[in-house]
Amino acid sequence: MEPDLNAVFDLVLRRNPGEVEFHQAVREVFDSLGPVLKKNPHYADEAVLQRICEPERQIIFRVPWVDDEGTIRINRGFRVEYNSALGPYKGGLRFHPSVYLGIVKFLGFEQVFKNALTGMPIGGGKGGSDFDPRGRSDGEVMRFCQSFMTELYRHIGEYTDVPAGDIGVGGREIGYLFGQYKRITNRYESGVLTGKGLTWGGSLVRTEATGFGTVLFANEMMKTRGESFDGKRTVVSGSGNVATYAIDKAQQFGAHVVAFSDSSGYVVDEAGVDVGLLRQIKEVERGRVSEYVARRPGATLVSEGSIWDVPAEVALPCATQNELHEDHAVALVKNGVKVVAEGANMPTTPKAVQLLQDADVLFAPGKAANAGGVATSALEMQQNASRDAWSFEHTEERLAEIMATIHHNCATTAEEYGQPGNYVVGANIAGFTKVADAVIALGVI
Repeated sequence: MEPDLNAVFDLVLRRNPGEVEFHQAVREVFDSLGPVLKKNPHYADEAVLQRICEPERQIIFRVPWVDDEGTIRINRGFRVEYNSALGPYKGGLRFHPSVYLGIVKFLGFEQVFKNALTGMPIGGGKGGSDFDPRGRSDGEVMRFCQSFMTELYRHIGEYTDVPAGDIGVGGREIGYLFGQYKRITNRYESGVLTGKGLTWGGSLVRTEATGFGTVLFANEMMKTRGESFDGKRTVVSGSGNVATYAIDKAQQFGAHVVAFSDSSGYVVDEAGVDVGLLRQIKEVERGRVSEYVARRPGATLVSEGSIWDVPAEVALPCATQNELHEDHAVALVKNGVKVVAEGANMPTTPKAVQLLQDADVLFAPGKAANAGGVATSALEMQQNASRDAWSFEHTEERLAEIMATIHHNCATTAEEYGQPGNYVVGANIAGFTKVADAVIALGVI
């Protein structure tokens, strides 16, 4: 790492103790930026690195609510408004017991560059709570969301900060959050949240967009080697929104998807995943993957080991951060993997990324490959601003164009900086330079 980068990274470590995911995210970007600083020394002179590593605003608040037994519960809420040089803060809310400030800052930092890559006028932010919606009744989730929004509403707005969903926050939660925002503000401000229901301001394709976009990006990578998804044995970690629609789109492209997972284990279905059944269990019934096995003859549930032990040519990690470790990468390479595209945020550890790249595996980092979700959120914001609604076909076409453009920009940037085929370097540099130039243009603020 260059001396200027080392000095700033040391500062990040000192000022943000214990936030290991945030440190990892910063290091991952900094490892790509040495050639950029040599070519553009004014970035260091203007303290752009320091400014980008410090969020513009960090909000932490108490969220009190009452469960169905009448017990008062207390959770902690977060919103990190990270960088608005390109537009209003934009990024999801995550409800999960693992959420703490370091997780939210890592996600916000990643979001800044991801949003820049989309080409849309949106900055980066992230938020959430350590509340766990799993196993809670609709009434409990509603009361929590209403309490959460009672504090958050004062910090957001369609020209300020536009949250969306993430892990634990789907259409149900967005509905409760938007309803409380509308009630408090007395404004039907559709553009304040994205991921809304189709009957009250949502956009077609938004539900599918992150998973679809991951597959679209992976397909663009494969085209560079004269290949496609057709007939390729594929494994997808997770079984939530991103994983489900990654499976769906991969199958549309002819892939043979044989495995998916949740926290209880992974399912192997050699006949090919029945995505309709998976959606019914996960989206409608909010069940576990064991219920898929109970209804799907020939499918098996494996509770030990890792989904990455399943032989595959294409691997799509779509569950959570740091789920694919070095030993998993070794197994994937041994079993003949050709493509790994991140549907989740930072799901592959740094050593695993290096191992995959050294084995000449096409590797797509999440800030590029999973940008389809936030890109379609920006399209939802466009529709809200114009009081319009686009067809599924038109919106999906826009998504495909955006993902192809992200791929092109990552590929050409990597080549410009002497590392052709390195999508990590391409994504980091392309995202960083766009944000850095805007930070300088707006002055010292």
